[in-house]
Amino acid sequence: MDPVNDAANPTAESVPGRPSTSTAPLEAGRRSPTGSRLYPRVTSFRSRRGALTPNQQQSWDRMWPKIGREVGDEPLDAAAWFGRDAPLVIEIGCGTGTATAVMAQAEPGVNLIGIEVYQPGLAQLVQRVEREDIANIRLLRGDAVDVLEHMIAEGSLTGVRVFFPDPWPKARHHKRRLLQPATLALIASRLKTGGVLHVATDHADYAEHIAEVGAGEPRLVGLNETTGAGALAADAPIGFDRPVTKFEGKAHRAGSAITEFIWGKIE
Repeated sequence: MDPVNDAANPTAESVPGRPSTSTAPLEAGRRSPTGSRLYPRVTSFRSRRGALTPNQQQSWDRMWPKIGREVGDEPLDAAAWFGRDAPLVIEIGCGTGTATAVMAQAEPGVNLIGIEVYQPGLAQLVQRVEREDIANIRLLRGDAVDVLEHMIAEGSLTGVRVFFPDPWPKARHHKRRLLQPATLALIASRLKTGGVLHVATDHADYAEHIAEVGAGEPRLVGLNETTGAGALAADAPIGFDRPVTKFEGKAHRAGSAITEFIWGKIE
């Protein structure tokens, strides 16, 4: 995505550029498998403040009370927030929302929640939601793992999307990668039976890591060639067509291969 894909701590801001997400090393006896607010995870974003333009601030003031919330500990009533019951999809690290907006417009029958920490990126998406009157997007600002742990009920999600998470290429930083076994297990627990996890990366080493982690999660089964299926499932509950964002365009121009992983939740 354009600036930042981040499952980040709500007390700091992300640096625009490579989308990034977060996770944590495990400490036996001191935290849950994915961390907790009492024992904060190692996060993957770098602290940075970003100011909104006057137009962004005005749009934010008008729209955020309706479509946005800060991440918290209270369970989320998505039907009440959207004003309807519909399949619920979350996008972890929505950045400026290029893919978020296009995919939401392509699937008006889906309730889509974008999660992001970087306010100027969210502000661009807020402006687009207002400008194009996109009714089926809501936004959460903060740590996506906190969202999954505290705000999303088990077996309630039709889809989870993670596009171009930060690969943290240096070995000493691999613990910061979002897609670790504990996080995959958490995502699987929140998906409905038949729900879908869709991941995309342009980083070859991270792709190998994601493939290994996904193969090790017993509740997920491959739905595309990358994950071991012969062909993409035709009856999937959500679409998989992504717009090519500026960030992905740079990856293409640099010759980086894009690897897509699609898994389905089984009993």
